Amino acid sequence: MEKRENAVEFKHNGFNCCQAVLAAYKDELGISEEMSKKLGAGFGAGMGGMEGTCGALCGAEMVMGLTGSDGKPASKQAKDIHAAFKTKCGATICRELKSVTDGKPLCSCDDCVRFAVEEIEDILNKA
Repeated sequence: MEKRENAVEFKHNGFNCCQAVLAAYKDELGISEEMSKKLGAGFGAGMGGMEGTCGALCGAEMVMGLTGSDGKPASKQAKDIHAAFKTKCGATICRELKSVTDGKPLCSCDDCVRFAVEEIEDILNKA
């Protein structure tokens, strides 16, 4: 629970969704908050500026690659995170999550960040 809320706190303090997820794992990753910001800088408002994958989901998959992999493809973990995130949030594309077209969001950014961290924790706890 603590790590999820830490990620949301980062989100409320100038970090985008991807950066917030990365920053929540900065100690485990051996990086600074500044490096978290740099790594996730291109994923604000999802990949491609709301056109693509949610930044929180991208951050979760980055964390898994850095913590749960020795450099080999982590396709199973990535697929598991993606599927669980889609189930919980209703979509994986930022534009769909925020319902830019109809104005009825499927999932708030805070909850996307929470769910992304929750999925990381679930996978790490199973390992």
